Amino acid sequence: MTIIEKKWWPETYELFVSGKRKLELRLDDFELHAGDIILAREWDPKTREYTGRSKQLKVKKAEKSIKDPLKFWPIEEIQKKGFLIIEFE
Repeated sequence: MTIIEKKWWPETYELFVSGKRKLELRLDDFELHAGDIILAREWDPKTREYTGRSKQLKVKKAEKSIKDPLKFWPIEEIQKKGFLIIEFE
């Protein structure tokens, strides 16, 4: 089991903390497996600082996706790395 720290914007953070959301799409730029823990740290993009809130989310499943270009990240990064689809328990 590995613990991986990631930034989460307030809107997304709230959805996961409340349990309303269980799936996350991330750039596949880190190694992740079922059973790993994501330490979700809330990040305020306006102040460019962490809010101090965090939550550990256990990964139920992590699947690599087809490298289809979306507009979340630079196309070069998407083409090079693809996406990672994460399901939490």
